[in-house]
Amino acid sequence: MDERKRWRAPLLSLIFLLLFLGVWQVATQPDAATAVAADDEYAALLGAAAAGGGQSAMPTPAEVGAKLWEHLSDPFYDRGTNDKGIGIQLAHSIARVLLGFGLAALVAIPLGFVIGMSPLVYRALDPFIQILKPISPLAWMPLALYTIKDSGISAIFVIFICSLWPMLVNTAFGVSSVRRDWLNVARTLEVSRLRTAFQVILPAAAPTIMTGMRISIGIAWLVIVAAEMLVGGTGIGYFVWNEWNNLSIANIISAILFIGLIGMLLDTTLARLARAVTYKE
Repeated sequence: MDERKRWRAPLLSLIFLLLFLGVWQVATQPDAATAVAADDEYAALLGAAAAGGGQSAMPTPAEVGAKLWEHLSDPFYDRGTNDKGIGIQLAHSIARVLLGFGLAALVAIPLGFVIGMSPLVYRALDPFIQILKPISPLAWMPLALYTIKDSGISAIFVIFICSLWPMLVNTAFGVSSVRRDWLNVARTLEVSRLRTAFQVILPAAAPTIMTGMRISIGIAWLVIVAAEMLVGGTGIGYFVWNEWNNLSIANIISAILFIGLIGMLLDTTLARLARAVTYKE
């Protein structure tokens, strides 16, 4: 019975996937596509563009599958500025995200410790945090481009900004929520503040800190796609925008699937790390 229960969720997921693919296949049949194009002025406009050489009609699942196989069979080719493999595009995006995320962690976690341990610092910095936190990361892009004058570094700066706040807020909350009696015991034993921070506060606040890091990596992966659409060059966001200009819907759908898979991988990695930290506690 337990063995059967274990397979219920994967089986149900497979059924949902097959239903979705079936509806997609029926909806993209030539007759259905023609009827939609006849009733939709926008689709008709795209159809006219397709007649000029681009691909605009919604592809079938088989066509997207063929594109996916094409990308996977040679993911790292480089034939020029606007013709690079999906592996190269994803590698650039992942590198920017990890670099911006890592820099944000180096700033947010120590600063969060200071804020969480000092009510005075918390009250002094809280107005600035509340003002800066709601600002869209992409709003910083024009200023970054103007001051840094490098599109790649500007994208990393935007990732840094969007990754900073969840880690900072969660770290400060986790540190400030450490049980007072633990701190009192450490103070009674005359444990130094540095040792208290590493041996008492950090282990207790680690699950909350990891939650902030998990939120940050998800936001960073969302933002990098939009940022790369703005700055161009390389990256999965630029790839999506470039394929839209080419009216290659199959490539866009393929890129969307890769974006989702990489996002899931990043989230799963940090989720497992968070569970490991919680388990140790």
